[in-house]
Amino acid sequence: MASNGRNIQEQILALLGSADYRPLDKSELAKALGRKSGVRMGLNQALRELERAGEIARIRRNRYVLPPAADLVTGALHIHQAGYGFLISEKPGEPDIFIAAENTGTAMHGDRVVARISREAPYRRTKGRPEGRVIRILKRAHATIVGTLQHSRNFYYVIPDDPRLVHDVYVRPEQDGQAETTPTVGDKVVVRLEAWESRHVNPEGEIIEVLGPASAPGVDMLSIVRKYHLPTEFPREVSDEAEGISEKIDARQLEGREDLRKEFIVTIDPDDARDFDDAIHVEKLENGGWHLGVHIADVAAYVAPASALDREARRRGNSVYLPDRVIPMLPERLSNGVCSLNAGVDRLTHSVFIQFDKNGVAKSARFARSMIRSAHRLTYKEAYAILKSAPRDRLGERLHVAWELASLLRRKRFAHGSLDLDFPEVKVWLDNNGYPAKLERVENDESHQLIEECMLAANEAVARELKKRAIPTIYRIHENPDPEKLAEYREFVLSFNYNVGDLAHRAEVQRLLAAIRGKPEEQALKIGLLKSLKRARYFPQPLGHYGLAKPNYLHFTSPIRTGNSNREST
Repeated sequence: MASNGRNIQEQILALLGSADYRPLDKSELAKALGRKSGVRMGLNQALRELERAGEIARIRRNRYVLPPAADLVTGALHIHQAGYGFLISEKPGEPDIFIAAENTGTAMHGDRVVARISREAPYRRTKGRPEGRVIRILKRAHATIVGTLQHSRNFYYVIPDDPRLVHDVYVRPEQDGQAETTPTVGDKVVVRLEAWESRHVNPEGEIIEVLGPASAPGVDMLSIVRKYHLPTEFPREVSDEAEGISEKIDARQLEGREDLRKEFIVTIDPDDARDFDDAIHVEKLENGGWHLGVHIADVAAYVAPASALDREARRRGNSVYLPDRVIPMLPERLSNGVCSLNAGVDRLTHSVFIQFDKNGVAKSARFARSMIRSAHRLTYKEAYAILKSAPRDRLGERLHVAWELASLLRRKRFAHGSLDLDFPEVKVWLDNNGYPAKLERVENDESHQLIEECMLAANEAVARELKKRAIPTIYRIHENPDPEKLAEYREFVLSFNYNVGDLAHRAEVQRLLAAIRGKPEEQALKIGLLKSLKRARYFPQPLGHYGLAKPNYLHFTSPIRTGNSNREST
């Protein structure tokens, strides 16, 4: 049946792409394909699927064409808070389409839409960029929105929290029966959007949940949870499956694994971390080199493909860290329990072993399924204190050896052109009532750098090996910047009276970053540089990583420094 569906789609695409094709509707298409009716052949479903995929487009009188033939483009609409937007084409290499505010129709930020490119004045208001008009909404991005309830003389309305949702939403609180409590002006509420057919009137909706006064503690976090539709509970079958997993490791799970329980392995994580998913051990070799082991929790040992846990993890995609809570990808029994590399307990892991010579050059790498028993759980502050004092025990000695390797790798990385795009991280600490109690500046000190270099080395080693074996995988790439954007950024830098050369040369970018370090304008200039660079992304080909100056790189494990520019780059 699936094969038959693909065959029909291929026939439709071939017909629409023929030189003598003229736009046809469904019944006309069925006849052109040699059938009296398109019902049995699944024509309607095939047309819907092709339209959703952006392969075909529906124009006036429900006739179908290939999008380029009618100057149509399918993609996601990104609205600016000023009202205008850009359609991001789904076709690789195609430019973004500028959409003026008056041409967005009833489309909202994030909607998947079809736009028609305009070829005539008074459009073309954006230099070198095509302009278009939304003609059809294929899929709404938002079924609900979160905002603050307000009241004018004649009506109630909700101001969306997301400024890219530029229209207030009219509501009728006195008639809405979905919310358990009656909202009052100033409350944060969740609104289910109704069909919005005309741009000449504001969208309307129904309040389905009252989160509480906007200024009340915890309401801001709850608003974020609702805004991004984050799941707060696991389905029963997922919880049951997790509860059925034993804390003990049985003999079957040990088959084919290396026993590393006698190795001196440690974890280093933030003070408030509850799950530990990577660990390290470093040894100095007699030849002056180093042996590095990076061990990552083997979640796959517990999450079987197509199981309830696997399906839920795929749906969630990742864990979400908020100041007052964590919304995990997997139930806490796994994330904080059997898959967390807690000290003093046996845990299943994947390990990368890398041999470095005395100059910090990776000479060999080996990979294995393993079992470890972490000797110590350290916080970054504890590790930093140990590194800043003379070693007094085995832990101190091993940590200093690890830093000796990490500092060498870090120096080599920057010598090879890696860019220091790091920003200080600010951590918000909340009191028991949910109010901010203090702000703590988290510096990228030696303890953070130690772990970061170990993780980068492991990621690079895995990427090299997969590329060598020609095994399909997803790389983390950061493509070379656009010279024109760098030239524009250079003009911005010159306005701060910095003597800067051609930023297309990596060494000149490094020189600039060194020159602005510690200066009042450092943050503004760094942000400007980041905007001039391309965004790091995932891709099936190893195109290299500009920011890290590495030809092969992927995420076997994720680098640290959550929430800052370095994470965005790596």
